[in-house]
Parts: sequence; C-alpha cells; structure tokens
Amino acid sequence: MSETPQLSAQEMVAKADTGGRRAGPAVSGLIFALCILWSLFQLYIASKLPGVLAQATGISDFANIVAQARYVHLAFALALATLAFPVLGHRDRVPAYDWALAILGVAACLYLIVFRFEIAQRPGLWSTTDLVMSGIGMVVLLVATFRSLGLPLVVICSLFLALAFFGGYSAWIGSLTNYGGASFSKAMGHYWMQTEGVFGVALGVSTTMIFLFVLFGALLEKAGGGNWFIKVAIALLGALRGGPAKAAVLSSMMTGMISGSSIANTVTTGTFTIPLMKRIGFSPEKAGAVEVASSTNGQLTPPVMGAAAFLMVEYVNIPYIEVVKHAFLPAVISYIALLYIVHLESLKMGLKGLDKPGRAIGVPMILILFLTGFLGMAAITFAVIGIRMALEPLMPGETVYPALVLLGLAYLGLVWLAARYPDIEVDDPDAPVATAPRLTPTLLGGAYFALPIFVLVWNLMVRTDTLDRLSPALSAFWATIAMIIVALTHRPLKALFRGGTAMAGETAAGFADFVSGLVSGARNMIGIGVATGAAGIIVGTISLTGAHQIIGQVIETISGGNLMILLILVAILSLILGMGLPTTANYIVVSSLMAPVIVSVGAQAGLIVPLIAVHMFVFYFGILADDTPPVGLAAYAAAAISRGDPIKTGLVGFSYDIRTALLPFMFIFNTDLLLIDVGFLHAILVFCVSLVAMLLFAAATQGYFIAKSRWWETAALLLVVFTLFRPGFWLDRIAPEFQSFEGAAAIEAIAGLPPGGAARVEVEAPDFDTGKLSGTTLLVTPEAAGDGLARLDALGLSVLEEDGQLLLEEPFPGTPFFESLANEFDFYGDDPARIVAVRVESDRMPKEVFFLPAFLLLGLIVLLQRPRATQPAF
Repeated sequence: MSETPQLSAQEMVAKADTGGRRAGPAVSGLIFALCILWSLFQLYIASKLPGVLAQATGISDFANIVAQARYVHLAFALALATLAFPVLGHRDRVPAYDWALAILGVAACLYLIVFRFEIAQRPGLWSTTDLVMSGIGMVVLLVATFRSLGLPLVVICSLFLALAFFGGYSAWIGSLTNYGGASFSKAMGHYWMQTEGVFGVALGVSTTMIFLFVLFGALLEKAGGGNWFIKVAIALLGALRGGPAKAAVLSSMMTGMISGSSIANTVTTGTFTIPLMKRIGFSPEKAGAVEVASSTNGQLTPPVMGAAAFLMVEYVNIPYIEVVKHAFLPAVISYIALLYIVHLESLKMGLKGLDKPGRAIGVPMILILFLTGFLGMAAITFAVIGIRMALEPLMPGETVYPALVLLGLAYLGLVWLAARYPDIEVDDPDAPVATAPRLTPTLLGGAYFALPIFVLVWNLMVRTDTLDRLSPALSAFWATIAMIIVALTHRPLKALFRGGTAMAGETAAGFADFVSGLVSGARNMIGIGVATGAAGIIVGTISLTGAHQIIGQVIETISGGNLMILLILVAILSLILGMGLPTTANYIVVSSLMAPVIVSVGAQAGLIVPLIAVHMFVFYFGILADDTPPVGLAAYAAAAISRGDPIKTGLVGFSYDIRTALLPFMFIFNTDLLLIDVGFLHAILVFCVSLVAMLLFAAATQGYFIAKSRWWETAALLLVVFTLFRPGFWLDRIAPEFQSFEGAAAIEAIAGLPPGGAARVEVEAPDFDTGKLSGTTLLVTPEAAGDGLARLDALGLSVLEEDGQLLLEEPFPGTPFFESLANEFDFYGDDPARIVAVRVESDRMPKEVFFLPAFLLLGLIVLLQRPRATQPAF
C-alpha cells in the first residue's frame, strides 16, 4: 500500500477516535501508561479480585472502588482526551493550559470519591467546594468533548444547559413542563454531584460493559484476529465475481461485530480490500463506498453494536439476550442484501474475481460450508452442554472446570494444527499480482482466534436448567481473559510445535501484542467515555426540566399527529445529529428525546409500538450518518485509502445503504422482523420472506435484476417488496384488523378474551399539561378470571359504568398502567377520563396469503427479463 493514503487514513482514525497528539517521548509515555492503567483498572473491577483482596486484607476500599468506578472511568477519559487530542493546533506539545485542564478534570472526578462520606451527609445541601468542583468538572468535560468529538455535541449540551438555567423564564416552556428554572446550586448538584446527570446510566454502562467489549476487540485485532477475518473472507469469496468487494462485506461484518467504531473498521479492513476492489475494476468511489457501507453496518451486528446494545438493555429494561434476538435478523438480512448489491454492481460492470490456486469454490459449496460451520458450532455447543449436565450430579456447581479443560485442549489442538501451516501474514494489497489464498490453510491457520468469541457467545446466550447465562459484563470479562491468554501464548506455542526455535522472540512478540491491545482498547474508549459523560448532561436536563415534553410538543405539532411524518422527521433528526456525533452519543440523545414521543403518537393513532422497535429505529438512522455527506467520516477515511472523492464516496455508500434505511420503518409497522412474539417456524418464514424482499429492494434500487430493469419493472419489484414486508396492508383493505366495541359491549369483549388474550383499550382524558382532551391506546392482556370489570380491575384499571359511558379512575402507583396514564392525564379535570372503545383482533384469513400474488408477479418479471439477460446470474 502506498504511504500517503495509509498515513492520511490512519491520521483520520487518530483524529476521530484515538487522539492525534505527537508531543515527544515523555508525553507519549504518559499517555501509554495511562492507557495501560485504565485497561488494567477495568479488568480489575470486572473481576473477583476486589472482593478477594478486601476479605484477605480487611481493607474495604479494595471492594468499595467498584461502586465508585464510574468516577475513575471518567477521570481516565478526561485526562486522556486532554493529553491525546490537541486543540488550537498544538499537535507537537502539551501547553500549560492542557496540563491544568487534565489535572482539574481528574481532581473534579476523584473529589467525589475522596469526600464521598461527607457528600453523603449533606444531600442537596451542596457546599461551596462541591459547586466549584462541579463547575470545573463540567467545563473540563465540555472542553474534552470538543477535543475528541467536535463542536456539535458541545453545542447540543450547551443548549440543554441553557434550557436548565433559563428555561424557567419562558412562559411557553413553563406551561408545557411546569418547570420554574434551576439555580446554579441545584443544577450542578443534579449534573455532577449525583447520578442523575454526567455519572448516570450511560456512563455506568460505559464503565461496566462497553469498555470490556472494546478491549476484547482491540486485543483480538492486535493479536492477528482481524487479519485472519480478512484473509478468510478473501479466501472464501475472493475468486467469485467481484470477489474482493464481497470479501470486504464479510470481513467488515466479522470485525464489526466486536468493533465499536465504523471509522476504525473502515481503515482496518479497507486498507486491504479497497486496493483489491480497484484492481478488478471498481472505481475508487465505488470501492470506498462498498467498504463504508460494510463497516458502518458492522455496528448493526451483535454483540457490540457500537456500544448501543448495552445502553438498550438499560433504557428499554430488557435482558441483553433479547436485544441480541431483536437485532440479529435485520443485521443478517442487511449484510446479505449488501452482498447482493455488490454482486449486481459486478454484473453490470462485467467484473471477475481474483485468481486462486487450487480448487475453485462455487456459491453452492460456500453455502454448504456456512451451513456446515453453523451446524458444527451448534453440535459443539450441545456436546459441551451435555457433558456439563452429565457431570453436574457428580460435581454440583463445579462443572465449569472440566469445561475449561476441554477449552484448553481445544486451544492447544487448534494451535498445533495452525503450526503445520505458514503464519497468516499481512499481505500487501498493492503487490503486482494479487491472488486469493487457499481456504484450508487460511482457515486452520488462525481458527484458534474463534475460541474467545465462542467463550463470549457461550456466556451471553447459553442457558439450561443447571447453567445460567452470565451478565454482558462478566461475559466480556471472561472472553477478554481468554483473548489475553491467546494473545500471550499463541506465538510461542506455535514456535514450540515447530521445533522450539525462536521461542524467546515469539514470547516477546506475544507480550507486545498484549500491551498494544491494552493501549488500543483504552484509546478507542476515549471518545465513548467522554460521549457517554456528555450525553449525561442531556439526559440529566430531561429529568430536571421535562425537556422531552417540549421537543415532543414541537415535533407533534409539525407532524400533525401523523405517525409516518413523525418517523420521517425523527429519521432526518437522527441523520443530522449523527453527522456530528458518534453513534453512541447520537443514540442516547435521540432516543431520550424522541422514543417517548413515537410511542405516544403511535398510541394516539391506535398503534402499539414496542419500545425496542423505537430504539432500533433511532439507532439505525444514527448509523447511516457515518456515510452521509458532507460530514460522514467513514466516507472520508475510505476516500483517503481509495484516492477517490469523499463526497461521491459518501453518496454512493448512502445509495448502497438505502436498503438499511428501509428496515427501521419495518420495525415500527411489522415487528415480526424483530422476532417479537414470533415462534421458531414463523421466525424461519419471516427470515426467508424478508430476505427475498430485501434482495428485491436492492435490485430495484440498482436498476438491475436478471437484466437491466425497465421503469415499470422496477415499480413492480417495489410493489412485490411492499407486499412481502407488509402483507397486512392489503388484508386490512379487505377485512378490518380489529372489531371495535363500546360501552357495555366493550366490557363483554374483555370478559370474552381467553387468558392472556390481547385487547386494545382506547382511553380519552384531559391532558395533564394543557387540559385538552387527548387519547392513547393501552394493550391489555387479562390473566384473571371473572367478568370484564373484574379483569380490568386486576390490571389496575378501575372502571365505573355510568350513563352508557365507561369512566376510568386514576390508577394506583405500582399498577401496570400508572406511568402511562397518571403522569400524562388529569383524572380530576372538568372532563372525566373514560374508555372510548375496546378493540379485539378480528377472525380473518392469514395475511401471508398475499405472498402468493407477490411471488406470481415476481415470476412474471423473471420471465420478461430472462430473454434480455446477457450473462449468467452468478
């Protein structure tokens, strides 16, 4: 690879993710030491060491530091952001004011630890020192945010701070939120001295979970796992039509699973794949765009998902395994569709793949290999489960130890096998002759890198009667420990198995990889640590002022209460904010402001929108901003490697990602795609149909299916896509989805529901803030027996029949609908709260019937295009 684009791309990653200061050996050594300490500190608090040391020494502070960890976490992030990210052009030195800011920022964080007992004795009665340290901490945080993340997040935080301090002077804001303003003491105490603001949920998740996953990914990359992913992808797909582009998609998906940054992912894989794509005929812009689309989509793929998966656990209040379940299907479909887009581009340009020694691997064999690999991993998983369950009666609670022995033996066996093949070297993609490597030596030469990933997935997902899933934090910890062992030992072990030569040098190289991974993991976390702290200002302002009501009122007014218009506005807002914010910060901001509004407007329209669907909607559009011109940094990084135009690269990349923009709307209107209340067989049907629909949508957007499409063929394909994604739309035109009952008939409808059967209850009541009549829809699933009134009462909905109306009393705290009703509606106004109607699902034919005419229309398009096809489809 030529030097200039590589340096430019690496500098872009440094500027955006890890810090670009080059200030001499002393400062570099300090940054290096701080990174090592931060990573070791995170491993320490995630382990059992704090409790063991506290019990062994009697010093409780060994364990107490775990409860204070988020303060230390932010202290490291502020210090490293100040030292590693230059401001005002000081790239080659650290000026005095930066040293002062770093020291003050660390002091403001550690103050909360050193004086925690005194602070606990005066909650809400903050001393002058408390307020001074809080003010210093807020200033240093905003400056660090500007350094590491740019101006946009600083501007947004400043606007929310202005709302907190001056919002009480606005009669309009006061009428919406009943907020009277905050003094400096109240605001600083809320933002800094408590866990409602900066040190809130987002920073807590960054401390306990996100860091460990990012560290795991950094160690895997530095040990050689990232290069192994790339080489396996090229070996598997490189010889196919447009092979390097397809390999870019697959390798970016694999590295993106454990990478928290689309920019770093673009450079890591793009350094090798972009030149190869250019060599077989892709233009610089298209080569960069394929890599950008692949890398940004890596954040859609569990388990890391750009750190948003762990935040969803807290914000949506569902188990991590549920987040993975909901995110898995859309991610797989999106990547397969991108592979198809790359294939269509290759067909249109008449491209070939790379030369490959040995036997060629066709598409059927690739599918067989994927299926074999999946079934093999499933078989290994069930075998280990069976062994542990068989041993459980003999050694209760101790079966993890034989499992570790099996894991160790598997590791030694795979390293021994890898030692029989040459090491997987980092190839020069600009070499005169580029060939795809053979699959067997490439796959087996690094298969042991899959073991830590297996440990991670096992701990996150496997559960039986005798085995419990571990938390995401513990899962990441043990996977990281496994990765550390691999990083330290795989080189000397291979040297041992090859005859014992050069073991000292290989041991030193393994230790260097380990240290480099610790540093890389910490540097990759600087932006995330600062972003989650800064986002806490926004979340804290919302809890202090009720700002979401203001934003909600504005958005609802603009949208006119129309859910589709609202979703489009939210999508645009996410794209705009995402152009200047990292994905994590964008997700926190938009989900905090807009998720309640989407749920509320959907309920007013009679649509029950699951909260996870709303959060996934926001998250997907935030990711798309990474390749959206004119700011998409991933597009600039790819263009630096391809030597193409960054704006054109971003535009082409966004055109490839249009398929991703379609999915979030499906989350709202067809939650089957998120596998919400879907059985196994139905899930398979949903996957197959959704995949076909997404591939056809890709073909429509590319204007090429079997042959170049005419305009009306493209329109027909889009009609097929719409029908496959939303067959219920056509069924609703024939038969209504729900039967509506009012008055006494509504109570009878509730009484007639089977246990666990669902009904939608439409409620109308005066709005708590405006006094105007407003409505919402509740999803009720009565379990209790009895008449309709008794079944509603068991759910906390006390209903009184009066003059043919169903009057609703205010729910008691702790009942299921207290939050959604008592905080939104005035139950003591002039107009009573009442149940307007109850809607129950109609007994009608299955919506899947409309798949038949859709596939018939698709068959007609195939028949029409086949005579015009000029080359084989694959």
